[in-house]
Amino acid sequence: MPGVSARGLSLEQRKQLAVNLTRVLARYRSILDAYIIEFFTDDLWRTLPRSWQEALDGLNPPELATQLLGMPGEGEVVRYRSVWPLSLLALKSTACALAFTRTPGFQTPSEFLENPSQSSRLTAPFRKHVRPKKQHEIRRLGELVKKLSDLTGCTQVVDIGSGQGHLSRFMSLGLGLMVKSIEGDQRLVERAQRLDQELLQALEKEEKRHPQAVHAGPRHSPHHVVRWVEPTALCEELLLPLETLPQSGARLLLTGLHACGDLSVALLRHFSCPEVVALASVGCCYMKLSDPGGYPLSQWVAGLPGCELPYRLREGACHALEEYAKRLQKAGPGLRTHCYRAALETVIRGARPELRRPGVQGIPRVHELKIEEYVQRGLQQVGLDPQLPLNLAALRAHQAQENRVVAFFSLALLLAPLVETLILLDRLLHLQEQGFHAELLPIFSPELSPRNLVLVATKRPLGEAFSLLETEHS
Repeated sequence: MPGVSARGLSLEQRKQLAVNLTRVLARYRSILDAYIIEFFTDDLWRTLPRSWQEALDGLNPPELATQLLGMPGEGEVVRYRSVWPLSLLALKSTACALAFTRTPGFQTPSEFLENPSQSSRLTAPFRKHVRPKKQHEIRRLGELVKKLSDLTGCTQVVDIGSGQGHLSRFMSLGLGLMVKSIEGDQRLVERAQRLDQELLQALEKEEKRHPQAVHAGPRHSPHHVVRWVEPTALCEELLLPLETLPQSGARLLLTGLHACGDLSVALLRHFSCPEVVALASVGCCYMKLSDPGGYPLSQWVAGLPGCELPYRLREGACHALEEYAKRLQKAGPGLRTHCYRAALETVIRGARPELRRPGVQGIPRVHELKIEEYVQRGLQQVGLDPQLPLNLAALRAHQAQENRVVAFFSLALLLAPLVETLILLDRLLHLQEQGFHAELLPIFSPELSPRNLVLVATKRPLGEAFSLLETEHS
């Protein structure tokens, strides 16, 4: 999808974008607030304007991907069956125009052309135990951190929420950076330390087999620390240098790969410390942000009418638009899951009206089940009698509206990137209000990693050198 680049906007333009976003989100709040599992119980289809119903009714999933989400299949020409109402076209156009672009500026052949499980841009030792998505992420973010470290003269990188240490290992043992890894889960840290040793042994074997490619200088494994980082309090351990430094002291670069919820906010708060000179943070799990405390952070956004983003909106912002568009293009039977779940909700409400939106764990092989079979399994999961008498005619009538359910969900998904844009824009403005320099870059392929925007901040402007961060490593 096209969109707006944060780099091309002045401070005043960023403020105006925040104003526009809050207005648009307020206008279409009913779509964003809706739960798709309440499609039938709340009669969501009839909440849409009649002209929208007529335009969307009967569209099959590939047509929704092409015409509504603006993501046609390869070589496909967009053709509308009918004349769409201007209000629906305006929604589509506005959603595209106001969201931060998620298309990276680099254009290189896919690193997974030869093998879908192995990145051609990482050597075998760094791929072991790492899934393809994570291979792509650690390589792209690691290389950006290395460039940012060189540009800002950092002496140490701090990887916050480091998990099993895949990013830390690549930055330290692959790129030669001094890295401290901070993770609150003792088990993950122990696993990371075992993987460190395994990688060191693998690299030593590589050097013996290829002595001409011997690594220059000593290898430094990441230094792992077990510590929870609180969003509202400074973590002293995070700011401590790994080694004694000259009088000039430590110069820290903070990074976090998909720092969950408030952890990404904690990175921003620590950035104000004098020891920290740079930041590269990729956030995720916006629904886990504290309310208040995690959003809004900037004075500007906090002062805008309608800036509130309740849980439902923040949860919707975490969906993968590109991945769903691919599912629409394939028109597979798995798309019926939302329709089945919405039908189940009607049966649950009929049996126990006070039981609303209970959690139903993934029922396996939904696409192979009849709707009544799905409902029976769902009833059992929520503690109701699976042998309750079912109105099969009503269930079949719900099933016949599967494309309407998919169309409504697609509408909400079209608006979801605007919520993410407002959250990230608020973070940019928060940093700028403190006199810092902050930009936002699409760093990962959105098809591989939906949360693909990295917030880069520095204490001093990088000027033209900043463009180096946008280029693909050769």
